[in-house]
Amino acid sequence: MHSSFAPSSALFAPIRKAVFPVAGLGTRFLPATKAAPKEMLNVVDKPIIQYAVEEAYAAGIRHMVFVTGRSKRAIEDHFDTAYELESELESAGKNALLEVVRSVKPEDMVVTYVRQPRALGLGHAVLCAEPLVGAQPFAVLLADDLMTGMAGGPNVLTQMVKAYEQTGASILAVQEVPEAHVSRYGIVAGNALDGQTTKVERIVEKPKPAEAPSRLAVAGRYILSGNIFDEIRNLPKGVGGEIQLTDAIASLLKKEPVHAFAYEGKRYDCGSKEGFLQATVEMALQHPQVGDFFRSYLKELPISDL
Repeated sequence: MHSSFAPSSALFAPIRKAVFPVAGLGTRFLPATKAAPKEMLNVVDKPIIQYAVEEAYAAGIRHMVFVTGRSKRAIEDHFDTAYELESELESAGKNALLEVVRSVKPEDMVVTYVRQPRALGLGHAVLCAEPLVGAQPFAVLLADDLMTGMAGGPNVLTQMVKAYEQTGASILAVQEVPEAHVSRYGIVAGNALDGQTTKVERIVEKPKPAEAPSRLAVAGRYILSGNIFDEIRNLPKGVGGEIQLTDAIASLLKKEPVHAFAYEGKRYDCGSKEGFLQATVEMALQHPQVGDFFRSYLKELPISDL
């Protein structure tokens, strides 16, 4: 499973930091996102950004870096200490709720923020995090993609961290998508190393179906070498006039190995209304407090008549 390339020693450093690009406007959810960040939309009882942060935390990461924009203050407030709320809950003896509030940001979690001043694409958003990340490898999580592991198994980023530790290379989460959908994603092709890992030889941003090198699509999780910053910095604008992270990865893989990892789990595209509804229904069914009620409710609906 080891690549024939010799990755830099820095790439074997543990993954300590996770970057969350959250500066997008969320236009597909207007008017809900007119004044509220799309990342703060709730799936059952947690905003989608919290699912991503909890995934990174469970993978052993303790430093969360948010690349924000104007009107994203609610994200900062969510991960800040709510002194008044905590005091009220403590005084009322509502200890269970107090624990829920405090668990949003555990004491050993560090949270920092940097602004993306202009909407120049995902690659540019990641580059904005460079002063906080440095030269070490790091994770990138797109909160729009709410991802879960298999029941009872590790989450997606935890799986990727293990794959990184085995390969010493940048890792891209991938899933196979229908041919008609390849134009929505970055698509990779390469040589399979085992049942889950592929050494990437080519990556293309949103190709036409007839021109796609495969149907392996990059999902919203990455572990990247710190060298990616130099590649982003030297990029021209790509698809949509934006600085594409996919293009930077294409440049990086000419110099060091990049692996695609077929994770075990499920991805909900919460950047779309359809995916958001799917996540809400399925996460509600799994919820320890409302799952049984919601399952009974769904069974009573005359769905066959719809």
